[in-house]
Amino acid sequence: MSALGQAIPEGFKQTDVGTIPEDWKDEQLFELVKVIDGDRGHNYPSANDFSSDGYCVFLSASNVTKKGFSFKDISFIDKTKDEALRKGKLKRNDIVLTTRGTVGQYAFYDETIGYEHLRINSGMVLVRVISKEIKPDYLYSVLKSHIVQKQLSTMSFGSAQPQLTVRDINNFIVCYPSGSKEQTAIANALSDVDALLTELEKLIAKKQAIKTATMQQLLTGKTRLPQFATYTEGAIQEKNKGTKPSELGEIPEDWDVSTLGGAATFINGRAYALHEWETSGTPVIRLQNLTGRGADYYYSNLKLPEKQYCDNGDLLFMWSATFGPVIWKGDKAIYHYHIWKIEKKEISDSKFLYFVLLDMTEKLKNSSSSGGTMLHITKGMMESTPCILPSKEEQTAIATILSDMDNEIQTLEQRLTKTRQIKQGMMQQLLSGRTRLPFKKLETKQDGGS
Repeated sequence: MSALGQAIPEGFKQTDVGTIPEDWKDEQLFELVKVIDGDRGHNYPSANDFSSDGYCVFLSASNVTKKGFSFKDISFIDKTKDEALRKGKLKRNDIVLTTRGTVGQYAFYDETIGYEHLRINSGMVLVRVISKEIKPDYLYSVLKSHIVQKQLSTMSFGSAQPQLTVRDINNFIVCYPSGSKEQTAIANALSDVDALLTELEKLIAKKQAIKTATMQQLLTGKTRLPQFATYTEGAIQEKNKGTKPSELGEIPEDWDVSTLGGAATFINGRAYALHEWETSGTPVIRLQNLTGRGADYYYSNLKLPEKQYCDNGDLLFMWSATFGPVIWKGDKAIYHYHIWKIEKKEISDSKFLYFVLLDMTEKLKNSSSSGGTMLHITKGMMESTPCILPSKEEQTAIATILSDMDNEIQTLEQRLTKTRQIKQGMMQQLLSGRTRLPFKKLETKQDGGS
């Protein structure tokens, strides 16, 4: 029987990390690896030792993420200083583990990394396999899995800044197949899913970049859809439409300059006192409900003017701290004080306005010194902001093109989420031995058998 009183399946045994196959092993990490910490201040590089193009990459905690190494912002040190440091130099197949602040982030140093010389600092350790019993790429998968993450979650760090010690790491319990070929089969299967995830992420980023460029071209009239780009004179002859100067620069000659207030009505949300919140009734949309930071709603039973409610498909705008447009996808609801509802006027298309506001938001965020995290704009400023409008028919056509691109990106993002879920399930099954891969058949095929 297991610790929970459940019967142990035939062919399995009970361990401190759960049931595993009888032919698998479970051991503390120190029996398999050597844990190497940074120099902790000994001959630590000073500001003068760093350069933009040195000999050795000196890693920081930000260079180790859930996805592995990130070399977005890296520091280099020269060869002389690197040779003076006593330890922390990476070798192929080393695993880097963050131990301070955000603990439990891993990266694997293999032949796919573009840098030859990497060194850790004192906020991380190297986990270097010294036993022939376990393969480094398999151990990397185990360290990232529920098996070790669950052990991490039960630790009491006892300080405001969590910190893992070498002793903590050495005490991790890991389980693994006794045969190296089964370990390889499992590691390869998980690596293949990681490769698929990476390709999906790259494709989404590419599609988003194309959409951003297309949006900027179509919303300014620099690129016209073919059906709106020419005048037809008689039955055959066509003439390309020109441009005209405006306060917003050169615009198509058949477009007009308006203001956001001229194109739409901005309706304030309502502030609520604590005693007005209810546990049931009409949901009240707050900023966190639109940004994904919170799924829980407050509710209200107050009878409000109809303009204070929004329905599925309505255009909303977050205007304080969190900033930007959202098309509401839920049922009838009330929107809170830090949100405007935007109702289009006769000259405008609602979805076109969404993309105009989205483009404006991205430009404001990019120009903000805070990175767009604490933007604030008043209703008066918003209503007086100039914008250019094509005919309503062209607005609808542009919005349709951009909406189709949005839908394609959303479909890819859903596929990415599903693939991540599949990987989590695979890790739980493969790394606990509940699902076994036919690695013997794979070995026979690789060795030239049938």
